[in-house]
Amino acid sequence: MDDLATLLAARLGVERVERLTRLSGGASRETWRFEADGRARVAQLQRPGDQRDMLNEAAVVRLAGGGGVPVAELLHAERRDDGSAFMVLEAIEGETIARKIQRDEEYTDARTVVVGQLGAALARIHALDPAEATGLEPVDQISFYTDVLDDLGQPHPVLELVRRWLIDHRPATVDQRVVHGDFRLGNVIVGHDGLRAVIDWELAHLGDPMEDLGWLCVKAWRFGQRPPVAGLGEYEELFAAYEAAGGRRVDPDVVRWWEVLGTWKWGIMCILQASAHLNGAVRSHELAAIGRRVCENEHDLFLALEGRW
Repeated sequence: MDDLATLLAARLGVERVERLTRLSGGASRETWRFEADGRARVAQLQRPGDQRDMLNEAAVVRLAGGGGVPVAELLHAERRDDGSAFMVLEAIEGETIARKIQRDEEYTDARTVVVGQLGAALARIHALDPAEATGLEPVDQISFYTDVLDDLGQPHPVLELVRRWLIDHRPATVDQRVVHGDFRLGNVIVGHDGLRAVIDWELAHLGDPMEDLGWLCVKAWRFGQRPPVAGLGEYEELFAAYEAAGGRRVDPDVVRWWEVLGTWKWGIMCILQASAHLNGAVRSHELAAIGRRVCENEHDLFLALEGRW
C-alpha cells in the first residue's frame, strides 16, 4: 500500500496521498479511493495477465469526456514495467447500486429524469468519432459468445435455440460506432439530481449503437422492477431522449433484437462465471450463486421470443 501511495503521489505531482482505501477486487482490476492533497481521487489498477488493455479504456474515457459524455476526468494513465496499466480519475460522488437508485427516497427526483439523461448520454457516446477511438475493435457478439459457450462444453438447448433465432433475425449491418458495451445501472453514477457519470468502459468496442440501448433494457438489469428501461422508465422515453440528443432514429424492433441478444449473452456469462468457481480458478460464493441465474435467463428468453416480456 505504501508503494502504491508513493507511485500515485509521484505521478500526480502531489505532496501527500492519504486515506488509500481498497474499494473492490474484480477479476481484472483493483479499485482504490484516496485523497491527493485533500482532493478525492480513484485509481484503477489492471491485473497482470488481463488481455484487455486499460490504456485503451483510458483513451476512450478521455475521448468521451471531450465529446460531452458525463465521465470522471482522467488525470493520469500509464503502463507499468510488468505490462499492466493503471489510471487515475477524479472521484464522483453518487450511487451505483441499482436497488438504491430505484427505491431510495434520496433519488426520488433523479428517477424522474435519469432515463432521459441515459438516452442523451448514449447519443453522445455514439456520436464520438470511431477513428479517434484508438485501440477499439469491432466485436461480433454472436460469434464471440458462441465461441465462449462452445469452449465451456455444456449443453444448453435453450441458448442454442435462441442463437438460431438471433442469426435468422439479425438486423442489417450499420456503420460501426463507439459502443460502451456494458451500459446499465451499476456502471453509472447517479446523484439526487440524476446522472453524474458513465463509468467502467473496459468492454468498449466498435459496433451497432443499438447494442447499448438493448443492453440497458435487458430484464436482468431491471432488478425486479416493471419498467423496461433499467426498472425506471419506458422505451418511448429512452428512444425520444436519444433521438432528441442527436442519436439516429430508433427502430424498436432492432432494439428488441439486441435486448434478446443481451439476455442470451448474460446467460452465457452466468455459466462462465459459475464455471470459474466450479473448476477452482476462483473460489467464490458470489460466482457460484450467479450460476443459478442461468435458468432465469432461459425463462426470460422464452418469454421474449413469445413477445410476453
